[in-house]
Parts: sequence; C-alpha cells; structure tokens
Amino acid sequence: MPELTLNEIDRISRDVRSQEITFSHLADELIDHICCDVEYEMMHGLEFHDAYRSVRERIGTRRLKEIQEDTLYSVDTKYRKMKKTMKISGIAGTGLLGIAAMFKIMHWPGAGIMMTLGALALAFVFLPSSLTVLWKESHSGKRLFLFISAFFAGMFFIVGILFKIQHWPVAGVVLALAVVTALFFLLPALLTYQLKRLEDKTLKKIYILGAIGLVFYIIGLFCKIQHYPGANIMLLTGVIFLFFIVFPWYSYLKWKDEYNISSGFLFIVIGSVALVVPSLLVSLNLQRSYEVDFYSHQREQQALFNYSYNINSEYRSACNDTADARLMSEVDAVTEEILNLVSGIEKKMVTTSEGKPGTPADAGLYFISSESGNEIRYAALKRPFNISAYSYFLAAGTETRTMLDDSLQKYSSYIASFATDNAAMAYTRLLDPSAYFDVASSVESVPLMRALHMTALLKNSILAAEAMVLKSITNKAVTKN
Repeated sequence: MPELTLNEIDRISRDVRSQEITFSHLADELIDHICCDVEYEMMHGLEFHDAYRSVRERIGTRRLKEIQEDTLYSVDTKYRKMKKTMKISGIAGTGLLGIAAMFKIMHWPGAGIMMTLGALALAFVFLPSSLTVLWKESHSGKRLFLFISAFFAGMFFIVGILFKIQHWPVAGVVLALAVVTALFFLLPALLTYQLKRLEDKTLKKIYILGAIGLVFYIIGLFCKIQHYPGANIMLLTGVIFLFFIVFPWYSYLKWKDEYNISSGFLFIVIGSVALVVPSLLVSLNLQRSYEVDFYSHQREQQALFNYSYNINSEYRSACNDTADARLMSEVDAVTEEILNLVSGIEKKMVTTSEGKPGTPADAGLYFISSESGNEIRYAALKRPFNISAYSYFLAAGTETRTMLDDSLQKYSSYIASFATDNAAMAYTRLLDPSAYFDVASSVESVPLMRALHMTALLKNSILAAEAMVLKSITNKAVTKN
C-alpha cells in the first residue's frame, strides 16, 4: 500500500486546520482519516494530487465543519443551548418579519407589532447567539474582529430599517451607523481575511474590485433610503463594478475550472440576486411613494386650490352690482398679493433644486400657466427629494421666510378687521406660518416635495380665509339693510 510523504501529510494537515477545526484530538483524527482515504485512492493507480482532490470532492466543503459542530453539540451544553437559541430566534424572527410584511401590504392590524418583535428577535437574540456560536466553532482571534463588526453592522441595519418603516425618530442615524460599520470595519476585515487565503493574484484583484463596488452600492442604497442626492449615481457605479466587471470576470475564471462550478459559484449567483432584488424593491417602493402618494396629494391640493379660487371669483362676480364690490375687490387684491408671494417662493425652491449650484433652472420647464396662476408640473421634477430648497427659502430665519411671516401677519390683521372677535382668532390661527413650516429640522431634513405640500396647504388656507371674509362682508351688508 502506498504511503504518503511527510510533505503530503503536512499539506493535508494544513488544509484541515485551515477549516478552523478547534478540537485538537478531532483534528488529528480527521487528518488520519483523510490520509487513509488518500492512500486507498493511490492504491488504484492515482497520483497524490488526483487522489487528494477525489477525497476532498467526496468530503465536500462543509463536511469537516459539520463534524466539528456535531461534536461540539454532543459534548458542550452551553454551545448546544446557544445553537438552539440561534435556530429558534432566527426562524421566529424571520417568520414574524415575513408575516408582518404580508400584513403591511394588506393593511391589516398587527403588522407593526409583529415587525417590531421580528426585528428585535433577529437583532438582539439571533445575532448575539450567532456570534457566540461562531466564536465557539472557530476560536480564531483573527476572525473575532470580523464577527463583531458583522454583528454590529447587522444589528444597526435591522434596527434602522425597523425605525424607518415605523417612522420612528433617529432612523437615519441608526442606518448611518450601519453604513459606517459596514464600510469602515466589516468590509475591510472581510477583504483582508479573504485576500490572505487567496494565492491567485487575479482573484485578489476581483475581490478588491468587488469590495469597491459594494462600497458604492451600499452608499447609494443608503442615500436612496434617506432621499439624499447622488443616490442614483452611486447605485449605478456599484452595479457597473459588481455586475459588468466583477461578476463576468469571476464567472469566466471559474468557468474554465469545471471542478469549481459548484456550491461556491452558486453562492455568488444567489448572493448577487439577494443583493439586487431587495435594493430594487426598495428603490421601486420609494419611487412609488412620491409618484403615487406625494404626487396624488399635490394634485388634490392643486384641484382644491383651483376650485376655491374659482368659487371666490364667482362670489365676487355675483356681487359686482352691490355696494360691497369695491371692498371685495380690495380684499381680492390683497389676497392675490400674498398668493403671488407664496407662488414666488415655490418657483424659487423648484428652480434652485432643479438647477445647478448658482444657476437656477428654467421655470418654464416646471410650471404651466392657468386661470388660477402657475401650476407645478410635479412629474417633471428630477430631484423631488432635494433638501436644499426648504433650508434656503422656508427655514426659520431665512430672508424669504421672514418676508412671508411679516406678510402673513399683515394679511391676518387686515382680514381680521372684517370679522368678529371669535372669527378674528380663527383667522389668526389659520394663517399662522408656524402651523405649516416649523418642523424639527434637526431631526430630519425637509425634501422639496414636502416643502411644496406645505405651501400648497398654506395657499388653500389663504383662499379659505378670503372666502370667509367675503361672506362676512355680505352678511354685514344684509344686516344693515
């Protein structure tokens, strides 16, 4: 029977220990078993390399780890408990999130509670127990930093997504922590670990390019979720790196080696799909959010504005032959002045947001003229979530906001002179700018669409106040007569 040389036995030993077999006695038994299998294959005329490859293929990439896991499960009570906790929390958390997603889509009650419980189970039970199990199985100080960074990145991401879906505060901060942890700790640790294991220089280049692509993709996805500018460029750059350079190059290298078109290659394919599909769904959901929700709300506000504007005009026209016609025309002129001021701010916000720094966009591309004034073409907006518009023109302390506050105060005082004390108080509350524009800017940035919704509500309130004043004028005239 052929016998292995010391160098051949040393190679088998290194390969076994590289699988992080931490039980010394188990490692020795596995090495001895594999050596016997290799010698048996060599009895049939195979060279060492062919015989060893045949044995490795028969064993598989995970079998040695599974043997150690089974051994740990049998002899270590703490490991057994943590493994059970990991499985139960993983299944329960994932199941709750899946059911919660269905309830959320169907608008059934209980979705928020199940989603919260599922996310907490994954973030604070499954991930810690997984970290303990991985450490128990490997006892690798080199991988400890990788495990810990993966734990924190996963925990921050799950909690951040939960906060974002539930519209809780500091969601952006938690997601930012997830991104920072992933980019500055997890990815470098994972890349370093993989590069040390590789000998092929070409594969090292592919892994480095893949890491760069992931950096762009993660930043782009974060910017997309937070509605920050540059999200599309980042996502596009990440996709180009990952799916037009790295994936085809990696596939070409593996395609030449028939022995490697197996679980590793399938993992890359499935992992790529798992990366792209959720990101695509998030992007489509965000797109739908402002096309279906924001746009429909804005169109409804514009329709209400047109209706109120026409009703007030018809009311004044019906009173043209009365003694109150001059006073009503004066009220209309003052109202038109304040409406034009608000519309002017809207135009500045849109053109500044859509234009380049220092060069506003052409207003004709985003506004159309109508009987009630300029209407915004919301579907034409390319940057509906730009956050600079509000901070430049409507945030407290800005020049235009100060001008608007003063004008609204004067207008409120003017129309209150036509009403009783109770009605005057109602006008003051209705035209208070803080009811529309004072938001917690330190907590979240205000995108353009939300700012435009605020101004649309204000303009409709102004028309409602004008309608009440016009009716008050005619009622007083009737009372005198």
